[in-house]
Amino acid sequence: MKIGVLALQGAFLEHEQMLHRLGVESVEIRQLADWDLSMDGLIIPGGESTVQLKLLKELKLFLPLRQAIKHGLPVYGTCAGLILLAKKVEDDTIERISTMDITVRRNAYGRQSGSFHINAAMKGIEGKIPMTFIRAPYIEKVAEGVEILAEVDHHIVAARQGNQLVTAFHPELDESTEVHQYFLGMAKDTKGILTD
Repeated sequence: MKIGVLALQGAFLEHEQMLHRLGVESVEIRQLADWDLSMDGLIIPGGESTVQLKLLKELKLFLPLRQAIKHGLPVYGTCAGLILLAKKVEDDTIERISTMDITVRRNAYGRQSGSFHINAAMKGIEGKIPMTFIRAPYIEKVAEGVEILAEVDHHIVAARQGNQLVTAFHPELDESTEVHQYFLGMAKDTKGILTD
């Protein structure tokens, strides 16, 4: 199995290190030529969503990436990745990848006090897992067909819709590999059945 990691900006190295720990090969997506490399899934890391979006468009990666997700490529977005995948972001009308039927509030916990750590439950994973939030968004609303996987303080912080997984927290910054294993399970289930 090989997982692409969008490596334009943000915490992509930490995701690669987590995949390496799990014995999974990763490939960095930095330019359009990289998109032709074979991959079974894609991770969009945390960072600055506006910067990542700008680079995606400048490098002509935006449309191929969006089409691949629409055609079933498993994708996992953390923090900024969650914002990029959301169909709606509060108080914002910028065109994003917009493939997941969720409404997101960005910097929802505030810029100063918005970084915190907690252990909480996530559906599909046994026991509680560490969750690190850094100026995190949260999901305000989900449409029908979106499964809520985790909530913290009555806010949705993880969800899944078909081949798409998002978390407002950063599992790549903690020791637990559980969330990445969950995503790899999604990728494994999809492997070999993607449409062109």
